[in-house]
Formats: sequence, C-alpha cells, structure tokens
Amino acid sequence: MIDTTTADAVLPSTAELSFPPLPASAQVTTKRAETRRIAIPPHRMTPLKKEWINIFTPLTEMAGLQVRMNVMRKAVEIRSTKHTKEVGALQRGADFVKAYALGFDVNDAVALLRLDDLYLDSFEIKDVKTLHGDHLSRAIGRIAGQDGKTKFTIENASRTRIVLAETKIHILGTFQNIKIARDAIVSLILGSPPGKVYANLRTIGARLKQRAI
Repeated sequence: MIDTTTADAVLPSTAELSFPPLPASAQVTTKRAETRRIAIPPHRMTPLKKEWINIFTPLTEMAGLQVRMNVMRKAVEIRSTKHTKEVGALQRGADFVKAYALGFDVNDAVALLRLDDLYLDSFEIKDVKTLHGDHLSRAIGRIAGQDGKTKFTIENASRTRIVLAETKIHILGTFQNIKIARDAIVSLILGSPPGKVYANLRTIGARLKQRAI
C-alpha cells in the first residue's frame, strides 16, 4: 500500500509554481534551409543562359527562393530562405526548373509556380510498344504530325503542353488533362490513324465544355 497523504504533501500547489521567462534566443524558431539541385542536360545549358533572367525572377520574387547556376556541375541549385512563405515553394520551384530542362517554354513552365494542380508526366514510346527503325520513326511522325499539327491539336483539345524529345514524351497539365493527352498519344503509337484520334478528342472536348458550363 502507498501512502497518498505524504505524497500529496510533498507536491507544491499550483499557485507556488513559477517559471522564469525564456531568453530571446530560445523564443525564435529558425527554419532549416533546404536545398535542391536540378541537373540540366548539355543541350539545354545555352538556352538556360539566355533565359536566365526569366527563370531567376519568378523563383526569387514569387517563391522567395535563393537560386544560383552551377556551371561546373551543369545544374541549377535552389534553396529556401526565411522569406520563403509557403512550405511547398521549394518543390514547385524544382518542378519549374525541371520543366524548363525537359524542353518546355518558360511561360508554360512558370505556371507550375502559380497553380497547385499542375504536374509533369514523362514516358517513352517503348513503354507502350517496342518499336525499332522505321516503325519507331513513323510512330514519332504520327504523334508530331505535319508541321506539328497533330501535337498542337492534342495540346489544344486536352489543355496541356507536350514536348517530344526523340523517344521520350513529356506532358505538362492537370491530372485529368494529362490522362486525355496520354491516351491520345498512346493510340497514335499503337497505330491508330490521326483522323480517329481527332474525332475522339473532339468528343472529349465537347464533354469538358459541358462540364464547365
């Protein structure tokens, strides 16, 4: 048996408890700076230098990040600071630089900083179907179309942006719109004629307009 009367007598009352104030150094909570390094392909280094002002400005003013170009490593390094207000600003900044490195225009890639529901999706033609030689070239030609007509049609119908980098395909847009564009591109890779893909895109576009209304 434990004698509770003696234990209660040892404890001081609530009125007697007093704690000294914390020093000023302990009251300030500093956030640890996080850093991201985004590798830039060699063929995108020259365009990056030309568009550096347009890339540097949104990252510093809109996202509050510190940015520098590491020429030796061929990479762009970004770091969060005390001026970074949003938690996901560093990730969105990394996605913005990565989108430009993949070949997207600066004006299209900067939307990743302004909007929260935009994503990047990448896949290769061999992920859909294994093609070689002329068959691979014809598949790429079906996706691009004459003077890029088919690619522009898919972009306008699905409200996305598409980059064809040899056998790799990169899509920028919302999750739903990326699925629409990816399905159209997969159909072209599998051999569907562009006319049939256009008809499906028109049907999907009409449905999207009805939902928007």
